This record gives sequence, structure tokens and C-alpha cells, in this order.
Amino acid sequence: MEQSFRLFTIFLILGLTNLGSACANIGGFGEQPLSKIAIEKATLNLHDSASVKAFPPVIGLQGEDTQWVTVALEYPNPAADDWVGVFSPAKFNSATCPPVDDPEEQKPYICSAPIKYKYAKDSNPDYTKTGKASLKFLLINQRADFSFALFSGGLSNPKLVAVSNFVSFANPKAPVYPRLAQGKSWNEMTVTWTSGYDINEAIPFVEWGIKGELRMRAPAGTLTFDRSSMCGSPARTVGWRDPGFIHTSFLKNLWPNVVYVYRMGHRLVDGSFIWSKFYSFRSSPYPGQDSLQRVIIFGDMGKGERDGSNEYSNYQPGALNTTDQIIRDLNNIDIVFHIGDLSYANGYISQWDQFTSQVEPIASTVPYMVGSGNHERDWPDSGSFYDQNDSGGECGVLAETMFYVPAENRAKFWYSTDYGMFRFCVADTEHDWREGSEQYKFIENCLASVDRQKQPWLIFLAHRVLGYSSNWWYGQEGSFEEPMGRESLQKLWQKYKVDIAFYGHVHNYERSCPIYQNQCVTSEKSHFSGTFKGTIHVVVGGAGSHLSDFSQVKPNWSIYRDYDYGFVKLTAFNHTSLLFEYKKSSDSSVHDSFTISRDYTDVLACIHDSCEPTTAAS
Repeated sequence: MEQSFRLFTIFLILGLTNLGSACANIGGFGEQPLSKIAIEKATLNLHDSASVKAFPPVIGLQGEDTQWVTVALEYPNPAADDWVGVFSPAKFNSATCPPVDDPEEQKPYICSAPIKYKYAKDSNPDYTKTGKASLKFLLINQRADFSFALFSGGLSNPKLVAVSNFVSFANPKAPVYPRLAQGKSWNEMTVTWTSGYDINEAIPFVEWGIKGELRMRAPAGTLTFDRSSMCGSPARTVGWRDPGFIHTSFLKNLWPNVVYVYRMGHRLVDGSFIWSKFYSFRSSPYPGQDSLQRVIIFGDMGKGERDGSNEYSNYQPGALNTTDQIIRDLNNIDIVFHIGDLSYANGYISQWDQFTSQVEPIASTVPYMVGSGNHERDWPDSGSFYDQNDSGGECGVLAETMFYVPAENRAKFWYSTDYGMFRFCVADTEHDWREGSEQYKFIENCLASVDRQKQPWLIFLAHRVLGYSSNWWYGQEGSFEEPMGRESLQKLWQKYKVDIAFYGHVHNYERSCPIYQNQCVTSEKSHFSGTFKGTIHVVVGGAGSHLSDFSQVKPNWSIYRDYDYGFVKLTAFNHTSLLFEYKKSSDSSVHDSFTISRDYTDVLACIHDSCEPTTAAS
């Protein structure tokens, strides 16, 4: 009776028994492990003695947005390449499948990739002998229920054997994963979060106030997008998943250096409220304020899976270490910059929820400022500077919607932001930056408009290496830079005396000497004092993704190189002293450092290609 009911349930879920291969073929995305699953080729191989059971069936009963689920499976014909996929929504929906050309060919019913997977033998070394296994998955609230499907045939030729019962969060629509970001003025903080509530069923807002005092409410705007907003596959086909609703609230007129508490809320049509838990942040200092200010900078982190599921085991091996080290030091951090290649979802939309969940302890506490990289933006004939398919069809929509940045046009991801004694100019290397371009004008204005007496520390950030890197493929190019990278910009860095320029894209760490036009302008390596001479260029793209090899030739300007995972911390003690530290993601130990000591008169001093005009007139 149980077997018959199980088969009836499976057929009810699936609805079809003959699977074609009409889903679009996803090629060229080998970097995204979910693309290894040929879900469009799945066929039925249901077995009446196979079972998959998941428990508990309801999770998040205490308001949690993350919880472990145990999956027990039995299969009389086990093989080493059997695997279990986590699907959400739980019911496979053939309505999402693209049309087929052959009227005699039925649609496949699995046209959405799983959100993660594990091999059945994981943690079960005797599975191939006993046919029994128990797996643990860590689920996050993603606005829909879950099911667990057992497949034989490996990832390339999957055959569906059995499907579990459904598992759901108590409130799958709950507001989750807040992301703070600086607004367009120094005394404004934005809160962005995700929920399952459309504005027709609930009004979003943030309740906030100074810690220990009365709280007020700030309204929130709501954005979403549909499949038609995606530029191509897999984002538009097997990678598509409903993103829910993205809300952003603007908390204005903040007092400087004050701890605020906040929580996200939704007022339902019946007058009741849905609340998140409480969070807190410290507001930004007044521009130019002389106080201790600490900044974290990295690129190319991606995400990891704490349950050991395979989908990112070999692609972002350093992501969790970097995340955890920053969390451990969070009390000593004021703002974070993640300069491109954020989630590496590459068109698998579910992974953006996974990423925002991973960084939530950081992003809910300090501003998490992001840049645009090739894996967020690039897609042929979509307006990106590079005619590549690195975004997996997302063409910037996910990054622009999931994270707020204080740009005039979020589709053009360049912006400036001030934090105390720092001015940050964030470029978008996936759009033209060359002289004469719209972005070039922005970069010059950002650099030129800062008052160096109040904000002595001028920082340039971009994803691709517009400065200097001895990565092996840049070495093959011969110029040790992104092609056309520094030709237009180096005169701006010199003219406006940019202290440090940071880049991602290359997955390692490297620091240059203070340099101008390929020449080191000082022999000093660890303590720079007095008159500004040249910009220091730093590649800090080793936050999580697979590491990049260096060229065998080490240029004279390369002071320190490290083939490992890490991130940078800047500490401004006051207007004249800055500490730079490169830290390993494995243990947060410092492996490279330098200091800058500079008075305001040193910034004003005339140097090569950076002299204000003078006159002999009295």
C-alpha cells in the first residue's frame, strides 16, 4: 500500500512519464557546477522499492531562516554516481519548459536545475553495498517549499528514481537577508531585503531608531523581475527561479557614529504584521571626521555550502573562510567593499539567495558596497563592454536589483561614496572607461571633487585590473594589465594623487610599488611618507574563487605576490596615518602590510604630472 501511494504521489508531482530533451542545451558554463547537471536529459526510472524521506517536514518554527534537514533514502540498485538534488519549488512544473518543435515530442517536466545536490554516497561509504543512506542538507528560506529527488545515471544522464515528501518553512514569505549600503549622502543608510510579499498583499517598511530610544517607520520601495528580463540561457531556462520581491528602505538624517537598531516589517491587508528579527548598525562618521575607521576590500568571493553539498566544492573553496574571518572581526570593521564577481550564480538564480544568506551576518551590520564584475554583467549584444557570456544570461539584472548602490543609474554601476576620512571612487569595468566615455567623466569628477584636507585617503576600486598585475594571462598579453586598462586612467590617478587602486578579477593577491608609467617612483616598500609620488596598485581577487597563476616573470614593480585566499583591511588612524594589511582567509594572519604617513602639505606638493598652474605675477 505504501509503495503504491508513493508511486501515485510521484506521478502526481511529475504529471508526465515520457521525457524529451527539449530544454535548451546549456554550454560554456562549466565554471558553474550546477551546469554539470544535464537536467534537460532526465528520464523516468521510478522504482517501487526506492524511497526518499525528508524530515522535519516543517522548519523555521521559531522564526529561523536557516535549518538542517535530514534525508533518508533506500534504493535496491545503488551505484556510486547516484545523487540527490534539492528542488524548490518542490513540485516540478512543466509549464516552465520551453516549447518543443516536434509535436510528437512531449515536454520534459524538469526544466529547472536543483538548487544544490549531493552524491548519495557522501557520508555513507557503504551505500553501494546497502542501498541505504542518510544525508543532511542546510536549507535557507527561499520563498517556496522543497523536495528531494534521487537520480541514478550520474549528472550527465540522470534517471529519476524517487521523490521525497515536501518540506517547507513555517513562513516561506518572511523578510530575510538584509543588506546595508550607504545612500547618496553620508547620513543615509539603505536597507535592502528579500521577501515573498508583493505590494498587493503587504506593505513593506523598516522600523528603526537610535538604540534604546523610540523607533520610527520608513517606507520601502519594491522591485522584482521576470524571466523575460534575462538576456539568455541558463538564466532564462534551467537556471530561472522566481526571485521574489526585493525591497529597499532609505533611513535618512542619521546622527554620526550612533548605533541604530532596525527590523524589516510587512503590514498585511488584514492589519497584522510580519516582522524580521532585530539588527543593528553604526551610522557613518561625518566626512572628514578624525576617528578610527576600518575598511575591508576584496573581490571574486562567491559562495560556499556549509552542508558540504557538491555544487560549489571545487569552484569557490575560499569563500566560507573569507566570510567567517570577516564575521569574527566584525566588531573591528566599519564598511566592506566587494568589488565584483559576487555570487558566481552565472545564470542560476537560486544562488543569489544562497549568497545573500551567506553574507547576511556582515551585510546586516555594516554597509556592504558592491561593484560589478564580468560574472554579473557580461552578455553578448546587451550593452556590456565585453561581448562574453560570463553572466549566464543575467546581464546585470540580478546584481542591480539584489544590492543597492548609490549610482545615478544602477545599470551603470559606477559611483562614489564617502566614509569619514575616505573617498571611494568605484568604477564599472564592464562599461567603457576610456577617455571621452561617460564613465571617464565620472571618474575624473569623483577624483577631482574630494577635499583632501578633510578626506586625505583617496581610493579607486574596479573589478578588472586597470592597473598592474603579473597574472599569467596578462603576462601573455605583454602589458601586465587589462587591455586598454591604464592608458587613459593613469594620468588621472597621478593628477589627483590616488593613494591606492584595488582590483579583483585575477584570483590572487599582488601589490605594486608606488608607480607611474610602468616605473616605480620610490625604492621604499613598507613605509611611505612625505610627498605623494605614485599610486599603489593592489590585486585582491583571491577571496574565494579558484586561484589564478602568476606569470613566471616577476616584474620589478611587483613588491609582494601570494597564491592564496585573502582580503585587505585598511585602518585610518587619523588624517595623517593609514595602515594597509593583507590577511589570509584561512586564519586572518597578516602576510603583507605597509603604512602611509602624509601631511596635508604633502598632498598639495607639486609632483610630476600633478602640479597646479602658477603665475609670476605678484
